[in-house]
Amino acid sequence: MTLAVAATAEAGVKIDHWIAQSGARVNFVESHALPIVDVAVEFAAGSAYDSREQAGLARLTLAMLRAGSSHYSETEASRRIADAGAQLQEKFDLDRAGFALRSLSSEAERKAATQTLADMLQAPLFPAEAFEREKASAIANAREAETLPDQVAERRLYALMYPAHPYGFSETPETLASIKREDLERHYRNSYGSARAVVTIVGDLDRDAAKALAEELTSRLSKGTDSALAPVVTPPAGAALRVAHPSTQSHVLVGVAALTRADPDYFPLFVGNYSLGGGGFMSRLLREIREKRGYAYSVYSTFRPYEREGPFQVGLETRRDQAREALELARSVVGEFVMHGPTEAELKAAKKSLVGGFPLRIDTNRKILDQIAVIGFYRLPLDWLDEFPARVQGVTLAHVKSAFARRIDPEKLSIVVVGAPD
Repeated sequence: MTLAVAATAEAGVKIDHWIAQSGARVNFVESHALPIVDVAVEFAAGSAYDSREQAGLARLTLAMLRAGSSHYSETEASRRIADAGAQLQEKFDLDRAGFALRSLSSEAERKAATQTLADMLQAPLFPAEAFEREKASAIANAREAETLPDQVAERRLYALMYPAHPYGFSETPETLASIKREDLERHYRNSYGSARAVVTIVGDLDRDAAKALAEELTSRLSKGTDSALAPVVTPPAGAALRVAHPSTQSHVLVGVAALTRADPDYFPLFVGNYSLGGGGFMSRLLREIREKRGYAYSVYSTFRPYEREGPFQVGLETRRDQAREALELARSVVGEFVMHGPTEAELKAAKKSLVGGFPLRIDTNRKILDQIAVIGFYRLPLDWLDEFPARVQGVTLAHVKSAFARRIDPEKLSIVVVGAPD
């Protein structure tokens, strides 16, 4: 029997929430429009739970969950998923690690798929041969990443923004080489427990079946350990790094740690950023850098909120001989926006576009799954989606100016240029 039903959002996307017997948090949206069930099982087990010396351990552990379990070999598990017509995808970022499963809702196919996933999650074997294969593949990928200018730029930027925090760690051939099979088993024991588990279910089944499915996926998990992350300490001033690379373009990234998922400034920053660099041709950065001066084909700014302060980031690619000018212009546009905020016309256009485009964020079961998974993992209010348009409409110029002034200090922006001018 489940412990309790906490609440149900009353309009729009109706989210049913409860705590499973295992202790896992569960969110369920019933929808019979298609004979499909989408399930996500995620744990507080992303790359933020790596050490600097063994960066890459969390991602490698997730990959190994597919390599064989107590009931099914790697080949058998893949065959069962395929024969059921199901799709299984890894989900991994700084905070989260897990899987998303899409299955037909017919009982035979759904049970074949969910039983396979349940065993992967709760009884992995970490076979030695598969471990050596996956480790070699991860090392090869890390080597390749160091040849790709966009990945080099992002890794270096995160290292500057988070010099002492796991958000800034990146796997290298050396850190991956140090990982042993017992390290995966330890990370699994610590991180893949029910206390860190969030189950999201969307689709063609009723509440009783959803309860049974959540128990099937989590009942054999250990409780696990606490998942608290260390606070982010922002460097007192932004650092700059220029990296030689044979790329014909300079890849320019600028950023600073700024925003958590549950931050009260989320909506002012989200709406304001649409005018700054998130709104495509409506954004100030694109207008100034592309349309007026032709420095870059594309330029953007974005907030990436996480459990701890995720980055505010500006990015562009430009010819090497104009990288300095493009960078300085981008910094100038950001500084001006932080100081003065958007115009009334820009704010009105941003809110109209964001509210008008909101239905496209939840127009498929998979998109709903992704949205509800975020709500569940970060413990956001169950009416988050219902209130989204009103929260956007409620943002004022004063809100945007205040939030940007407090969260974005132009002097703390870190800068990386890969393929720097000669």
